[in-house]
Parts: sequence; structure tokens; C-alpha cells
Amino acid sequence: MAEIRFDITREIGVLSEGSRGWRKEINLVSWNDRKPKIDIRDWDEERVKMGKGITLNKEELLKLKELLDSIDLDTLEVD
Repeated sequence: MAEIRFDITREIGVLSEGSRGWRKEINLVSWNDRKPKIDIRDWDEERVKMGKGITLNKEELLKLKELLDSIDLDTLEVD
């Protein structure tokens, strides 16, 4: 299996932290020396291990922001 290289070029924020120290983070990440993208995923405390996540380019991020801004949070039935 090929080695996956990553470089967190900018830390944006932490969405949550689990009881075992893993954190769901939003960062700007360059994967395999490519142009950085917005990245949302779980990371261990040392940022050595990672969970499955999602990467977004600028266009996708703008669309996500638009969709989130259109949601009436008071009508959502989520915890």
C-alpha cells in the first residue's frame, strides 16, 4: 500500500473531542503534496492516526456554507 503523506497547513478548529482523546477537527490539509483542501476528520492526540473524513475544495465549501446557512436549526430534530 502506498504511503499517504499529509501536511496540516492551517488549523481551523475542533468540532468535538471523544473520551479517548480523538478530536474531530476542521483543518486545511495538503494530501500527497497536492494543493490544500478543507478537511474534516477525526485525529488521534498525536495526529499520527486518522479516521475517515471528507475533503472539500473551495467551491464545495461555499456550497456547504450556503446550505448550512439556509437551515433553521430550531426545526431540526438532531441531538
